[in-house]
Amino acid sequence: MRTTEISRVQEYLRKAFGKDRIAVPPPMSADAPVEVYIGSEFVSVLHRDEDEGEVSYSFVMSILDMDLPPLPEL
Repeated sequence: MRTTEISRVQEYLRKAFGKDRIAVPPPMSADAPVEVYIGSEFVSVLHRDEDEGEVSYSFVMSILDMDLPPLPEL
């Protein structure tokens, strides 16, 4: 993903989620994934897809069960 694309996606995510702390730094190498952070916490990976000249971006976020709040007791 090009730096200009990364900047545009970062701006979109900040507006969509109302979080100025969202950061999408350029990857260290061309074949490395593009990672999304909120502050210093890694939250997601971005993927770029191009099909018949149309470009889209996928925001893939995994949520670990251990990070969820406990279930309420009944």
